[in-house]
Amino acid sequence: MWSIRCTLALAALMLMLSAANAPFCVFAIDETDVRSAIATAEERIVVCYRAVADADKAGANTTALLAALNEAGELLSRANLAYKENLTRARLFALRSQEKLSGVVVEADDQKEAAMQERYWDFMVNVVGSIVGTVVVVCGGFVVWFFLKRKYGKAGRMV
Repeated sequence: MWSIRCTLALAALMLMLSAANAPFCVFAIDETDVRSAIATAEERIVVCYRAVADADKAGANTTALLAALNEAGELLSRANLAYKENLTRARLFALRSQEKLSGVVVEADDQKEAAMQERYWDFMVNVVGSIVGTVVVVCGGFVVWFFLKRKYGKAGRMV
Protein backbone atom coordinates (compact mmCIF):
# COMPACT_ATOMS: atom_id res chain seq x y z
CA MET A 1 0.00 0.00 0.00
CA TRP A 2 2.82 2.27 0.91
CA SER A 3 4.56 1.74 -2.42
CA ILE A 4 1.47 2.68 -4.42
CA ARG A 5 1.07 5.92 -2.46
CA CYS A 6 4.76 6.70 -2.80
CA THR A 7 4.61 6.01 -6.52
CA LEU A 8 1.56 8.23 -6.97
CA ALA A 9 3.11 10.99 -4.86
CA LEU A 10 6.37 10.73 -6.76
CA ALA A 11 4.51 10.82 -10.09
CA ALA A 12 2.50 13.85 -8.95
CA LEU A 13 5.68 15.57 -7.79
CA MET A 14 7.40 14.84 -11.13
CA LEU A 15 4.37 16.14 -13.02
CA MET A 16 4.33 19.37 -11.02
CA LEU A 17 8.07 19.89 -11.43
CA SER A 18 7.95 19.29 -15.16
CA ALA A 19 4.97 21.59 -15.53
CA ALA A 20 6.67 24.29 -13.47
CA ASN A 21 9.87 24.07 -15.50
CA ALA A 22 8.17 23.83 -18.88
CA PRO A 23 8.51 27.03 -20.86
CA PHE A 24 5.19 28.61 -21.50
CA CYS A 25 4.95 30.15 -24.92
CA VAL A 26 2.51 32.97 -24.91
CA PHE A 27 2.09 34.49 -28.30
CA ALA A 28 0.94 37.96 -27.59
CA ILE A 29 0.29 39.63 -30.89
CA ASP A 30 1.25 43.23 -30.75
CA GLU A 31 -0.74 45.77 -32.73
CA THR A 32 2.43 47.12 -34.31
CA ASP A 33 3.33 43.63 -35.56
CA VAL A 34 -0.04 43.35 -37.27
CA ARG A 35 0.22 46.86 -38.76
CA SER A 36 3.70 45.98 -40.01
CA ALA A 37 2.47 42.75 -41.62
CA ILE A 38 -0.37 44.61 -43.33
CA ALA A 39 1.96 47.37 -44.54
CA THR A 40 4.41 44.79 -45.90
CA ALA A 41 1.59 43.03 -47.73
CA GLU A 42 0.46 46.36 -49.23
CA GLU A 43 3.99 47.12 -50.43
CA ARG A 44 4.35 43.68 -51.99
CA ILE A 45 1.06 44.08 -53.83
CA VAL A 46 2.23 47.40 -55.27
CA VAL A 47 5.59 45.94 -56.36
CA CYS A 48 3.90 42.91 -57.90
CA TYR A 49 1.29 45.07 -59.62
CA ARG A 50 4.02 47.16 -61.26
CA ALA A 51 5.84 44.03 -62.45
CA VAL A 52 2.63 42.56 -63.87
CA ALA A 53 1.75 45.88 -65.54
CA ASP A 54 5.18 45.97 -67.20
CA ALA A 55 4.73 42.39 -68.40
CA ASP A 56 1.28 43.27 -69.75
CA LYS A 57 2.67 46.28 -71.63
CA ALA A 58 5.24 43.98 -73.21
CA GLY A 59 2.42 41.79 -74.47
CA ALA A 60 2.65 38.89 -72.01
CA ASN A 61 -0.34 36.82 -70.97
CA THR A 62 -0.79 37.99 -67.38
CA THR A 63 -4.11 36.30 -66.58
CA ALA A 64 -2.72 33.94 -63.93
CA LEU A 65 -0.64 36.70 -62.36
CA LEU A 66 -3.65 39.00 -62.16
CA ALA A 67 -5.64 36.21 -60.50
CA ALA A 68 -2.91 35.87 -57.85
CA LEU A 69 -2.93 39.64 -57.35
CA ASN A 70 -6.71 39.63 -56.93
CA GLU A 71 -6.54 36.86 -54.33
CA ALA A 72 -3.78 38.66 -52.45
CA GLY A 73 -5.80 41.87 -52.55
CA GLU A 74 -8.83 40.07 -51.18
CA LEU A 75 -6.76 38.63 -48.33
CA LEU A 76 -5.32 42.07 -47.60
CA SER A 77 -8.82 43.52 -47.53
CA ARG A 78 -9.84 40.84 -45.04
CA ALA A 79 -6.78 41.68 -42.94
CA ASN A 80 -7.77 45.34 -42.85
CA LEU A 81 -11.34 44.44 -41.89
CA ALA A 82 -10.21 42.03 -39.16
CA TYR A 83 -7.68 44.51 -37.76
CA LYS A 84 -10.14 46.17 -35.40
CA GLU A 85 -11.77 42.97 -34.18
CA ASN A 86 -9.17 40.20 -34.13
CA LEU A 87 -5.47 40.94 -34.43
CA THR A 88 -4.57 37.27 -34.84
CA ARG A 89 -6.84 36.86 -37.86
CA ALA A 90 -5.67 40.16 -39.32
CA ARG A 91 -2.04 39.07 -39.09
CA LEU A 92 -2.90 35.68 -40.57
CA PHE A 93 -4.66 37.26 -43.54
CA ALA A 94 -1.76 39.68 -44.10
CA LEU A 95 0.76 36.82 -44.05
CA ARG A 96 -1.39 34.76 -46.43
CA SER A 97 -1.55 37.73 -48.77
CA GLN A 98 2.24 37.94 -48.77
CA GLU A 99 2.54 34.19 -49.41
CA LYS A 100 0.14 34.44 -52.35
CA LEU A 101 2.52 36.90 -53.99
CA SER A 102 5.66 34.83 -53.65
CA GLY A 103 7.23 34.40 -57.06
CA VAL A 104 4.87 36.79 -58.86
CA VAL A 105 7.58 39.34 -59.65
CA VAL A 106 9.94 36.67 -60.99
CA GLU A 107 7.20 35.13 -63.11
CA ALA A 108 6.14 38.54 -64.41
CA ASP A 109 9.74 39.33 -65.39
CA ASP A 110 10.06 35.96 -67.14
CA GLN A 111 6.84 36.51 -69.05
CA LYS A 112 7.91 40.03 -69.97
CA GLU A 113 11.21 38.74 -71.35
CA ALA A 114 9.43 35.99 -73.30
CA ALA A 115 6.97 38.51 -74.75
CA MET A 116 9.79 40.79 -75.81
CA GLN A 117 11.56 37.87 -77.51
CA GLU A 118 8.33 36.94 -79.27
CA ARG A 119 7.84 40.52 -80.48
CA TYR A 120 11.40 40.56 -81.80
CA TRP A 121 10.88 37.36 -83.78
CA ASP A 122 7.51 38.57 -85.04
CA PHE A 123 9.24 41.69 -86.34
CA MET A 124 11.99 39.63 -87.97
CA VAL A 125 9.53 37.31 -89.68
CA ASN A 126 6.99 39.91 -90.72
CA VAL A 127 9.09 42.90 -91.72
CA VAL A 128 12.42 41.41 -92.71
CA GLY A 129 10.75 38.34 -94.20
CA SER A 130 8.45 40.53 -96.27
CA ILE A 131 11.34 42.65 -97.52
CA VAL A 132 13.39 39.59 -98.46
CA GLY A 133 10.34 38.01 -100.11
CA THR A 134 9.69 41.13 -102.14
CA VAL A 135 13.31 41.31 -103.30
CA VAL A 136 13.22 37.62 -104.29
CA VAL A 137 10.00 38.07 -106.29
CA VAL A 138 11.30 41.19 -108.09
CA CYS A 139 14.68 39.61 -108.87
CA GLY A 140 12.97 36.38 -109.94
CA GLY A 141 10.69 38.39 -112.23
CA PHE A 142 13.69 40.08 -113.87
CA VAL A 143 15.45 36.74 -114.35
CA VAL A 144 12.35 35.18 -115.91
CA TRP A 145 11.83 38.28 -118.09
CA PHE A 146 15.47 38.18 -119.19
CA PHE A 147 15.30 34.50 -120.21
CA LEU A 148 11.93 34.91 -121.91
CA LYS A 149 13.17 37.97 -123.78
CA ARG A 150 16.21 36.04 -124.93
CA LYS A 151 14.18 33.03 -126.02
CA TYR A 152 11.40 34.92 -127.79
CA GLY A 153 13.72 37.67 -128.99
CA LYS A 154 15.70 35.13 -131.05
CA ALA A 155 12.55 33.43 -132.18
CA GLY A 156 11.03 36.74 -133.22
CA ARG A 157 14.00 37.60 -135.45
CA MET A 158 13.88 34.32 -137.25
CA VAL A 159 10.38 34.78 -138.45
